[in-house]
Amino acid sequence: MKRIVALLIFLASAPSSVPAQSTSGQGAILSAFFGLDNSRRIRIRTSITCRGFKGGDGMPVIFSHEIDSKTLAPEDFQVTTESGKIGRVGCVTLRPADEDGEKRTVLVIGEYGSKDDQPVKVEIIGDMMSIDGRVNFKGARAEVIPLGAGATMILSELVPRNKWRLGTKGNCPREGVKSVVRVTWAGGITKPGGAEIDEKERRLYRVTVRKPDGTLAIVTPIAVADLNDNDNNHELCIGADGDPVSVFFPAGALTDPNEDLNPDAEVKVSGARP
Repeated sequence: MKRIVALLIFLASAPSSVPAQSTSGQGAILSAFFGLDNSRRIRIRTSITCRGFKGGDGMPVIFSHEIDSKTLAPEDFQVTTESGKIGRVGCVTLRPADEDGEKRTVLVIGEYGSKDDQPVKVEIIGDMMSIDGRVNFKGARAEVIPLGAGATMILSELVPRNKWRLGTKGNCPREGVKSVVRVTWAGGITKPGGAEIDEKERRLYRVTVRKPDGTLAIVTPIAVADLNDNDNNHELCIGADGDPVSVFFPAGALTDPNEDLNPDAEVKVSGARP
C-alpha cells in the first residue's frame, strides 16, 4: 500500500507529495507519523497522561488549525493498520506542543500497530473543533508516515509580531530580529543521541527572503528559539529585512525519538506573499 512520506508544501522545484484530505471541507490533517512502537518512553508518558491505559505506540498528528483541547477525545480518532485492523487509542494530548501558537499537534497514544503491521490511515470520526470554534475536523483523514521514515518538516508560518518573545532565555534575542518563523516537524527532533540542537543545526536552516526590492535572498537565522521543551517546533529568528518565503533543512542532521534521521524538506511559509 502506498504511503505518504510527508505532506510538504514545496516550492515548484520540490518533489510532489500526496495531500492529506478533509471530507468536511474545513479542517485537515497535515501529517500523521507513526513515530514510536512499543516505546518505554511512551509507556512512561501513558502512566501520567492516560491513567488506566497501557499503551506504547506514539503518533503525532498535525492539524491545519490549533485545537480546542476541550473538544479533544480518544474516541475522535480511528487508526487503521495495513492489515485492516482498527487499533486502540488510549488517550490524546496536546502536550508537549501546548504553548501559544503550537496547539495543532496531537500526540495519539495507544496500541494501534507494530513494525510488522503498521498503521496506514488515521481518521477523525468525532466532533473536534478548532480553538476559535470555526472549524470542525470531523471527516479529516490522512495516510500515515511509516515508522523509520524520520521526522519531516511539515509546516512553516510567520509568528505575529505581538506574539514574539524576545530577550529571555530560550527565546529570540531582543535586538536585530526582523521576523520570526515557526517550523513544525512531524515529530519531536533532536541531535542524534537526544541532545538539543545548537549552532551547528542553526546554520543548516536556510530561509528564502523576498527583499524590499523584490529580489530573493537565502539567509540563515540569527538564532533558533523554543528549545529544550521536547516538542516538535522551532522558532527561527530572522535578522534580514524582507518577507520570509520558504524554509529549507537538509537531510541527516536531526533524529526523531526513534533515532531515525530526517529527510530533506523545503516548505513555503504560510501567509507568505506570492
